[in-house]
Amino acid sequence: MPEKISDRTIFSLSEVAGSIQKTLSERYTTSFWIKAEMNKLNHYPQSGHCYPDLVEKTAGKIVAEMRSTIWKDDFQRINDHFVNVLHEPLKNGIKILFSAKISYHPVFGLSLRILDIDPAWSLGELEKEKLQTIEKIRKEGLFNANRSLMLPLLPQRIAVISVETSKGYADFRKIIDDNEWGYSIFHMLFPALLQGEKAVPSIVGQMERIMQVKHHFDAVAIIRGGGGDIGLACYNNYELAKAIALFPIPVITGIGHSTNETVAEMVAFRNAITPTEMADFLIQKFHNFSVPLKKMQETIINKLTRLLRDEKSGILNTTRYFKSVTLSRLAQRRNMIQQEVKAVNLQSTWFLNRKQEMILNAKIDLFDKSVRFMQYQLKEICSMQKNIELMDPVNVLNRGYSITLVNDKAVRSVCEVGTGTMLKTILADGNILSTTLSVYNNETDD
Repeated sequence: MPEKISDRTIFSLSEVAGSIQKTLSERYTTSFWIKAEMNKLNHYPQSGHCYPDLVEKTAGKIVAEMRSTIWKDDFQRINDHFVNVLHEPLKNGIKILFSAKISYHPVFGLSLRILDIDPAWSLGELEKEKLQTIEKIRKEGLFNANRSLMLPLLPQRIAVISVETSKGYADFRKIIDDNEWGYSIFHMLFPALLQGEKAVPSIVGQMERIMQVKHHFDAVAIIRGGGGDIGLACYNNYELAKAIALFPIPVITGIGHSTNETVAEMVAFRNAITPTEMADFLIQKFHNFSVPLKKMQETIINKLTRLLRDEKSGILNTTRYFKSVTLSRLAQRRNMIQQEVKAVNLQSTWFLNRKQEMILNAKIDLFDKSVRFMQYQLKEICSMQKNIELMDPVNVLNRGYSITLVNDKAVRSVCEVGTGTMLKTILADGNILSTTLSVYNNETDD
């Protein structure tokens, strides 16, 4: 009962809580259907009970939040139904339509006791989000952006977005690394969460990392193991689909299911149903190049073998013919040379004899001509010697001639002598000094 203190009615906390509990139990007597997002399941395996956190979001912001309860028996039934319809159990981050009763406990407060969940409604919400994403991507003209890129003839460098412990990633690696043909395909893991509310930022974040080193890779592979439609909700997300569509190198998806294709798979360059099929696709690219190349190699080898065999046969025949012709020609040339040698020997002997005779005759003729020439030259020298002796000044003076000098210089003209000039006259037997009395030339009268 409330207390009266100073004209005030005072209730205890338990009284207030009891009043609220009574009011709610009287007001909400039946269960009703509610739609919300199950932010966290909060399942406790030991007790088997669940305490889901329910939220409602508008434009990405939480506008309502409430705690709920699923008792062990209800959870087992609901979860089995989910697995049968959606092939996946209840999990965090899914939108649900559930039947619940409002309950209030004085200690634990207000909560919703979930009695049932409609898995078909959750599937419909996923489909609705998928259609909205497709419409938005098409409206922006991005639907075929990644598909229009060119995958290299031999995609040898693959950036892989997956979970390191994923079975799908392990299957992919086994096929790529252990292929019996020895094809070398480099792949590098960029680990990311592949389902749940954190999957989209995790995958997009790794794509941004790959973007920084995109020139090192030929393609991006998003690899996830098998799973139901609930676990694929993130692959219908607009932000992830847009990131794949706008990525500058081809994106290949291997998400691991065969029905209900997601938007991420639709906008990707290629969608492989499973990681194994993705690995086979890459191996097949090498086959498509290798098989024709090997056939071409075999064709070239066969043609070259035949050509070499034909050429070898032709060369052998040519060699035999050449050897035969060469031996015949050598024999002919040998005979001709021998005949030429004999002729040269005969001609050389005759020519040498002839030349020896000519040389001997020339030697005799040269000797005779040399003697005659020497005799003639001797006579000439004797004649010149006589003339020189006759021209000797001593002999000239002995013949009665004299030399007149003026100042020790021979006088050659009367013009060099004047009256009273001292003259020196040289005779064969002495000298005469005299003085000029007069001078006249041949044109002057005596």
